[in-house]
Amino acid sequence: MPPETHSSMANFIWSICNLLRGPYKRNEYRKVILPLTVLKRFDAILAPSKAKVLNQHAKLKGKSENIIFPALCSVTGTQFYNLSKMQFVLPAKDRHSLLDDPSQLAANLTSYINKFSANVRQIMERFNFEQQILRMAEKNILFQVVKAFCDPKLDLSPQNIDNMQMGYIFEELIRIGAEQSNEEAGEHFTPREVIRLMVNLLLNEEQDLAKPAIVKTIFDPACGTGGMLSVAEQYIHEQNAGARPIPFGQDWNDEAYAICKSDMLIKGQHADNIKLGDSFTEDHFKRDAQGNRLTFDYMLANPPFGVEWKQQKKAIESEKKKLGYDGRFGAGLPRVNDGALLFLQHMISKMRSPEKGGSRIAIVFNGSPLFTGDAGSGESEIRRWIIENDWLEGIVALPDQLFYNTGISTYIWIVTNRKDKSRKGKVQLIDARRFWLPMRKSLGNKRHQIGDGDDGRPNQIADITRIYGDFTDGTTQIFEVDDPRTGKKVPKLFVVSKVFDNDDFGFHKITVDRPLRLNFATTPDRIARIEDESVFKSLATSKKKAEAARQKDIAAGEARQQEIRDLLTALAAEMGGRVLTDRDAFTKLLKKIGKAQGVTLAAPEKKTVLSALSERDPEAKICTDSKDNPEPDTQLRDTEIVPLTEDIQAYFEREVLPHVPDAWIDHDKTKVGYEIPLTRHFYVYEPPRPLNEIETDLADLEKKIVGMLREVVA
Repeated sequence: MPPETHSSMANFIWSICNLLRGPYKRNEYRKVILPLTVLKRFDAILAPSKAKVLNQHAKLKGKSENIIFPALCSVTGTQFYNLSKMQFVLPAKDRHSLLDDPSQLAANLTSYINKFSANVRQIMERFNFEQQILRMAEKNILFQVVKAFCDPKLDLSPQNIDNMQMGYIFEELIRIGAEQSNEEAGEHFTPREVIRLMVNLLLNEEQDLAKPAIVKTIFDPACGTGGMLSVAEQYIHEQNAGARPIPFGQDWNDEAYAICKSDMLIKGQHADNIKLGDSFTEDHFKRDAQGNRLTFDYMLANPPFGVEWKQQKKAIESEKKKLGYDGRFGAGLPRVNDGALLFLQHMISKMRSPEKGGSRIAIVFNGSPLFTGDAGSGESEIRRWIIENDWLEGIVALPDQLFYNTGISTYIWIVTNRKDKSRKGKVQLIDARRFWLPMRKSLGNKRHQIGDGDDGRPNQIADITRIYGDFTDGTTQIFEVDDPRTGKKVPKLFVVSKVFDNDDFGFHKITVDRPLRLNFATTPDRIARIEDESVFKSLATSKKKAEAARQKDIAAGEARQQEIRDLLTALAAEMGGRVLTDRDAFTKLLKKIGKAQGVTLAAPEKKTVLSALSERDPEAKICTDSKDNPEPDTQLRDTEIVPLTEDIQAYFEREVLPHVPDAWIDHDKTKVGYEIPLTRHFYVYEPPRPLNEIETDLADLEKKIVGMLREVVA
């Protein structure tokens, strides 16, 4: 069945939505169309074996489901069965139709669904289809809708449409439904051209896909409606019709899970490989049947952008603390408001060892995972772990406005533990932001698409794939851009591919300190500062509950405050307006006056007095600690970013010391960080327009404004 036939059949099914208008909004049509299409297909598959199944079930009366399920599935030749006598056919003497009793249609349709095997019933429950049955019955449209699905023109039997063709039809319905609900589609539906590009980048250079009967496992931990799994499977079959791709997926959205699992059953695949649940707290793919760690050949994902993981925080932190690198999150944890990098770590934990063939991962991110997080932060440590293990193969910057529910910039990361020899120790960055075509009709925020060549326009997917495969530093491409001077399109050459060493993305963040220099004076304003110091104020407070004891503490504290005030008054008289620029000399004087006054300051009190009476003074003597080492001034503390490829001391002597000769590096605070400033690497400097051109434009604009004002006055 050619693609246009897939589309025509899908459009025919979707035309039934005309019956839903009024009671249903456009973005709700899929809640009816998708589950009914699933039921219609399953009904058509089971029709030839209906009588045999009912007879066999009668013989198994009293047996457990563990016996009944495989026995009946062996009769149907599928992974499911149905024990209802009713079918999706128009009323006839020789058949039991769902339409035979219109007044009982809602009850009969519900009963029909409940007669399916447990796996199909679960799908319908996740579709929440019983609610839609009651809703349509209440609005008096249920009979007409079911009748449309019973129409002989809608022949979804395997004799007319095989499993793969039916899969294409169902995916087309998913796409139409997602586009009609574009405000929420991005949560569960990735544009097909993005998926095709991801799959191309992931599988384009795989040499063993042509082997006879090759088995490849594919995993998506945020599978949504299963689009990535389907496109990856289709690609593998295009390369080798005899290959056996086995998809696995997990999602925690009920409807998306139901759609994905339905798609697998429709195509006769391993539907049990699709699991419902949160990948972070309910990892359904930890171990295989033999108890070994479960791994996959290929992994793809488009996890939600900027979604917090507060609900899973306790479980994730517990796993990190308990298992470390033996678990999934040993490298680090990102900020709680963006769990994207958790998905990537989850996938990396399921990579096969290089000795067993390794794995390849493609994942879609927004810009945050590229650079968010300072050196030593969770995000930076995750990037460091990936890059230092030489797993990051490449990143492709995509055009904006590609997705249904967001117009932000997005990026495809390719991660693998079996890089080609030429790529080892390297990372390729591709700037594909200009590889887009305008949508013929915008869909929510989706106004751009990456051309796939199907409509006669350029095949940009093939172009990007070729550039990635060439693995060349400095590849250029000509694009037409707007000329700001003329407003016309002009050709311009841009670099679209760059190759870097792994270390190019790493840096040392060094802490540069300068010495603390203070002067001391006992002017009235400095002495007055003592009243605002927290230690001083706390002297006249008490935490005791008994009122008498509390008042006693407060009175003693107030007396102590006065002693300190008297000490400062005596100190002021001794200094006589002088300003001391040596902290040690001032401290000795303070001790001397305190002894004369009979006041010995506790360490916190002494620190408070020094703080109140001091001010920073670049001409003062350097303050030192007990070991005569200079104390750092935290207000003058600064940091410098030093590339990993550069010697820290050489950088410091060249970039810092000429400006602040008294500075030093606090090596205990040095941290290693990693970031991937992709847009910076592809930045193209645009020189400002000549001043005379700007002045001419301003003069012309002034003339136009004056002319318009004259027209208004006239």
